[in-house]
Amino acid sequence: MQDRPNNRPQNTGSPVPAHPLRSLTPAQFMALGGNAVVYVRTLTGAELFGLISDADFEAEEILHMVVSGDGSPLLVADTEEAVSDWLLDKNFGIVTLH
Repeated sequence: MQDRPNNRPQNTGSPVPAHPLRSLTPAQFMALGGNAVVYVRTLTGAELFGLISDADFEAEEILHMVVSGDGSPLLVADTEEAVSDWLLDKNFGIVTLH
């Protein structure tokens, strides 16, 4: 077996720089079309309660929240299918979170 070099990036211990979009003001974000971009976040009922204090979900329940680019919650659903159905007639750009 041949020795192969490890091509994985080396962890130098340096912090990962913040993404430049995180430092935009609301006005700058809207100028980029922020009101037309949404993302879908999967979270538990307990996590949702931390974001929306009057949320009434089981703590372990898996939920899907559609969030506008400015961070405002638009929809909370219990299935990915419900989110997809809701988004069908909307004119949003959708981004994924990793």
